Amino acid sequence: MKVFTSAHVIYAERMDTAESSLLISRCIAGDEYSIEMFVRQHEIGVFRLAISILRDRSEANEVTQETFIAAIKSLPSYQERSSLKAWVYTIALNISRSRLRKRKVLEKLKGSLSALFQVEAQKHSSPEDAVIQTEKEAAIWNALNELDEKHRIVTVLRYFQSIHTTEIAEILSISEGTVHSRLHTARERLRIALQHLHGD
Repeated sequence: MKVFTSAHVIYAERMDTAESSLLISRCIAGDEYSIEMFVRQHEIGVFRLAISILRDRSEANEVTQETFIAAIKSLPSYQERSSLKAWVYTIALNISRSRLRKRKVLEKLKGSLSALFQVEAQKHSSPEDAVIQTEKEAAIWNALNELDEKHRIVTVLRYFQSIHTTEIAEILSISEGTVHSRLHTARERLRIALQHLHGD
């Protein structure tokens, strides 16, 4: 199966339930255009989530591809009890965590995202190059990097991927109250870390 990472990605507008169901049906049937649209719709978000856990751009790329391969194979069993977006992110989260366990290098959780920030400007942008575009964003990601995993993941899902707290609770298998508590703690820590930034 081809996983699309082409330049100048054009994102589809958010689809309603009927359109989403139609896209899923076409993906299951093997329609390449529909598969491409499905991947393009979620690839940057999946990459962001993967790199926030793995701290490695190459591995995050591999997780992104593995996520869509697994997701498309599993689409026939997808049930609309959760949003398609939350379902895809659950797969990405599980694959990322599995890789982290296999590497047995949990100390890298204290590492930095420096490899991402050192990426040289490319003639054609790609999904990973579009993740961080400004110095302010770099500062935010550095501060995010200082959070422990449980606070970092809920922050990425809520504020970078716009996942509702109810769906975050489902993805992480925790209560919604725990999600709110972790988000509150994360916001306070980030606020302190980012006091030097003016404006937002």
